[in-house]
Amino acid sequence: MSVIATIEQLEAIYGQTNDASTVKVADRVTPSYRVMIEKSPFAALATAGPEGLDCSPRGDLSGFVRIHDEKTLMMPDRRGNNRIDSLRNIVRDPRVALLFLIPGCGNTLRVNGSAQVSADAELLASFKMEGKAPRTVIVMTVDEIYFQCARAIVRSDLWNPDRRIDPKSLPTPGQILAEMSDNRVGGEEYDRVWPERARQTMW
Repeated sequence: MSVIATIEQLEAIYGQTNDASTVKVADRVTPSYRVMIEKSPFAALATAGPEGLDCSPRGDLSGFVRIHDEKTLMMPDRRGNNRIDSLRNIVRDPRVALLFLIPGCGNTLRVNGSAQVSADAELLASFKMEGKAPRTVIVMTVDEIYFQCARAIVRSDLWNPDRRIDPKSLPTPGQILAEMSDNRVGGEEYDRVWPERARQTMW
């Protein structure tokens, strides 16, 4: 196997970037990028820590990532599995990245910067949903932001309803847990009660 070991080798293969790949990069939330953030109900959050890297799905109603100002984004940490991998990483290494998806749109939005975890009571209260506040809010400083062209979405045919996978063809969470724990955790009962448990703990 031939391994690329230097930047020079990479550039010899890929060449130089064109203007469209560079002029789109901003160091703040521009009016156009504001619209994309406000329309997005989903983002992947990438963080780094001593144990390695982590990428966590984040979803809520469209606009769930609040634009505090052109350099600052705020994202509530909603109910989850309590592993807090992303939060542990941010506390120790503030570097973060977000990848926003917008249903039906081929372009994605990438944001790189640094973050802090806030438990400010007034801030938490401002993110209440159905009377429930998040336990923390991720406050991100934007270093760079830019859209990613639609090729990946087009190639994957991601938004085509005819390409949706039948969930019954996939292992269920209960099955995976049972397999990984020698049937100590998970199983049919886990799958049966999960929808109602999720509904009651959504926020």
